[in-house]
Amino acid sequence: MQEHHFSVELDAPPEEVWEVFWYRGDDRPQPRDVNTRIDILHPGDEIGEGLVRHCHFPVPRILGSGGVGQSWEWLTEVKPFESWRYDAVGKPLWSRATGHTRLVDLGNGRTRVHFKETYETFNPWMRRLGLERWVHHRLSRDNDTILAALEGGVRWHRKRKARS
Repeated sequence: MQEHHFSVELDAPPEEVWEVFWYRGDDRPQPRDVNTRIDILHPGDEIGEGLVRHCHFPVPRILGSGGVGQSWEWLTEVKPFESWRYDAVGKPLWSRATGHTRLVDLGNGRTRVHFKETYETFNPWMRRLGLERWVHHRLSRDNDTILAALEGGVRWHRKRKARS
């Protein structure tokens, strides 16, 4: 089993950061890369508890999936403006993951976003051969782009609200 922790700090209060993750409007920005997208299959309740999403994301081409990975995720333990959990099944390298995202109010309009994920392939041979560790490392190393994406999301939501 692999585990990954990552934190970033943003110049935005938790309510604005929450919107970057949870806004469901039809006008939300879509990634330029067609291999990166999140489709909401079930919206969950009024706060998002029970939301089900289907994610597409880049993976190493050597995995034989055309460079596109997929996961089906169920969100639970939703505490608005604070935290949520997801459980996922993904492919290639059929696997399961559990993740937690937590927003910490640092005061003065700043928020720390903590990500934690555990990842495990179903096939024990993938672990023995080191593919589980290699794939999880390849997927997690791009987390340096998360800060830029979150900052861009905060800017987009501020502009959207200013237009209203």
